[in-house]
Amino acid sequence: MPSFDVVSEIDQHELTNAIDQANREISNRFDFKGTNSKVEMVDNSLTVVSSSEFQVKQIHEILETKVAKRGIDTRCLDYGDILENNNEARQIVNIKKGVDKELARKIVKMIKTSKLKTQAAIQGDQVRITGKKRDDLQETIAELKNAKFDIPLQYINFRD
Repeated sequence: MPSFDVVSEIDQHELTNAIDQANREISNRFDFKGTNSKVEMVDNSLTVVSSSEFQVKQIHEILETKVAKRGIDTRCLDYGDILENNNEARQIVNIKKGVDKELARKIVKMIKTSKLKTQAAIQGDQVRITGKKRDDLQETIAELKNAKFDIPLQYINFRD
């Protein structure tokens, strides 16, 4: 039976390269001289550090352009609150990975209500879609692309 998986992943290597490029641009820009501004990556989150809230917001723009140029969807970045201490401002940026349970339920419900001849099953942080015909699966992919979710989705392991 043909099937495919719906996942939300990002290329870790490309993200690392985008962060390195952003840090290189921050270090070369005149308006960031002497501010100790940088973007650090720890596990599945980024920490944006600068001397003021305004400069942290400027780093957002730099980071988003570098991430987008590397082919990573910027919807995977979840910005937290900006915390200011004395002469430093920090912000945690979480990286969304995997399809969480709530989104998986929405996908399953959407497939059931769309009257397509496919079935969806939640498997950990991904959703497996199965159907009798390849065309049904392709219609399901088209429906999922038209539905606007808050995270980028990829369709992998397409099998006949």
